[in-house]
Amino acid sequence: MKSNTIKLFSDRNGSQIRTFSFFTIIGLIVLFILAGIISSSETKYRLSSSMIHNWITSFSTEAIIYGMGTENHYLTQVLPEESEPPAFSLVAFQFITSIKPGDVRSLVGGELPGFALYDAKIHVAGEGTNFTNLPVESVPSLNELLKEREISSDKLQIQDSKDQVTPPLHTTDGRKVAFIYHSHSYESYLPLLGLEGEKNANKANDGKTNITLIGKMLGEELENRGIGTQVDDSNIGALLNEKGWEHGKAYDVSRTIVQSAMGGSDGLDLLIDIHRDSLRAKDTTVTINNKEYARTVFVIGEENPNYEKNLALAKDLHEALKEEYPGLSRGVIGKKGQGVDGIYNQDLSPSAILIEMGGVDNNLEQLSRTVKAFADVISEHYWSTEKVNN
Repeated sequence: MKSNTIKLFSDRNGSQIRTFSFFTIIGLIVLFILAGIISSSETKYRLSSSMIHNWITSFSTEAIIYGMGTENHYLTQVLPEESEPPAFSLVAFQFITSIKPGDVRSLVGGELPGFALYDAKIHVAGEGTNFTNLPVESVPSLNELLKEREISSDKLQIQDSKDQVTPPLHTTDGRKVAFIYHSHSYESYLPLLGLEGEKNANKANDGKTNITLIGKMLGEELENRGIGTQVDDSNIGALLNEKGWEHGKAYDVSRTIVQSAMGGSDGLDLLIDIHRDSLRAKDTTVTINNKEYARTVFVIGEENPNYEKNLALAKDLHEALKEEYPGLSRGVIGKKGQGVDGIYNQDLSPSAILIEMGGVDNNLEQLSRTVKAFADVISEHYWSTEKVNN
């Protein structure tokens, strides 16, 4: 009698779990449909769509597949054999409360101002990288973006002796295959502006002396390695001002620039958006073989539906930097959700990347070494890929 009671209780419990899973799946499907309807409606409903999207995507793919697999076991065959099913109680708790167990950001992220800066995923952690030193985007006023300081020429001179340029083994025969641009062209470096030691990081912005200098340096280095490169130095701050737009629209401006370049080319294979981090020297500088370098970090927009391809490229470049210049790359970070662009124009090509070159305190010598190191791994990756394709 006792065993029959236990069996009956077990059957009922299993049935309840399957019923709950079934209605959870139906609820998710309905929410997806509603999100699509809402996103195609008037602008005032877009926020609701974003909230629904963020809530749905907070669940892991594995958890959703396991939930659907309670009704159709065939679905779970796509999961790795070594994967473990998520605890039902934890998934149910997240479903009801929107709090992800083990992730404090889901508990306080929406309540603390500025906490969204830490709402990113570390796909690959470089040396010393954690949630306390993720890339920080400066948000200067439009007036600050339009400033053009008069900089003495000695600030723009590299003290290191120039390397001997040897003819490359391969070339693209004049064809431009790489496109370098700067969605935040006004981002600069305090030493370049004669402001070394300045405490206010937001002063590292300038309409003329800025990150575009680094883009030109990288373009030259890639050309020296046989990779035809086009560099755009558009003044994004001025273009924003012409349109009456704020800082947050910068990626919309750069998108038209990239699309124009792609339309006028017979095949761009690399799209490189160069930025500057707002973190200070302790997080953005590394010493390798007794020489200082500006550290790099790759940022991937996870709201790009095909971001996995861009992520794979960023991981390859990170690993190459890690092997040849240990400590130079801070890793690969994924971003999505409120307060960030979430796509970064990476939906335009699977070979589009965004890289942060140093921080506000890095000087031209440090940046120059990093540019050459990055050009090395980019060219090695490009020519090895070309060899495989051919």
